[in-house]
Amino acid sequence: MAQTIRPAGSRHPAGRPATGSLFATDGKPHRVQDVLMVVTGVLGVLAFVTAMFHHLHLISSWAGLIGILTGLYGQYISKTTWERFGLIMGIGASAVGFYLGMAHGGLFGGVIT
Repeated sequence: MAQTIRPAGSRHPAGRPATGSLFATDGKPHRVQDVLMVVTGVLGVLAFVTAMFHHLHLISSWAGLIGILTGLYGQYISKTTWERFGLIMGIGASAVGFYLGMAHGGLFGGVIT
């Protein structure tokens, strides 16, 4: 909230210049968080797309479940707003794919009788 209110020319209390952007980064690399964000996004897209096909419910439900779990862990260790934004988008797509996959047959539908 403070990033959107603070004028772009003001200084950060630690002496760093304020960026005035919602997606401000701290200027440090966060490789683990970035990898988790990408993995969550890929799993989310996979789960969302395969959920549109009834016979692919195993892929959509498992990809959605793993995407939700990796996204939640990524949220736990995330450092910047950009990482949190990407993770939330991936978690949302994973959740939609997971729920539709569960509705179409679930995690073990047809495999275990």
